[in-house]
Amino acid sequence: MGRVAGSYGVRGWVKVAPRAGVQESLAVTKAWWLDGERRCVEQARLHSATVIAKLEGVDTREQAQALKGRLVSVPRDALPQAGEGHYYLADLVGLEVVNAQGAKLGVVRQWLTNGPQDVMEVAGDQVRLVPWVAAIVKAVDLEAGRIEVDWEADW
Repeated sequence: MGRVAGSYGVRGWVKVAPRAGVQESLAVTKAWWLDGERRCVEQARLHSATVIAKLEGVDTREQAQALKGRLVSVPRDALPQAGEGHYYLADLVGLEVVNAQGAKLGVVRQWLTNGPQDVMEVAGDQVRLVPWVAAIVKAVDLEAGRIEVDWEADW
């Protein structure tokens, strides 16, 4: 969900650079995994485009700074339901992508963020970068494992 960017202040708080769209979920979760090591979150809040947090057992700036670069993740069951028409990007990895004509473009391999929107990396006969915007993404069927897009096969 993000990466520890460094320390915040002198009392052991860490600053996390979250991935796009997960700031609020990260700020309300009571336990994080830092590179596979579970840490209880004593306090957390949004701070500009980052999340700052006080982790249990991290009491000094030096201890917080030692966590810099660690990958932050949370248990899946700690996340709220995505809601109608919304998806966790991780749930879309591996789904087949087809265009309106029924041509199979490949499967979602990973997600990239370019600022304005997320981009699907679709691997098939070639690698395609398909923007995740309503004008292009027409339907998502998690049960069928398919995403329908308005994207030509020769693009």
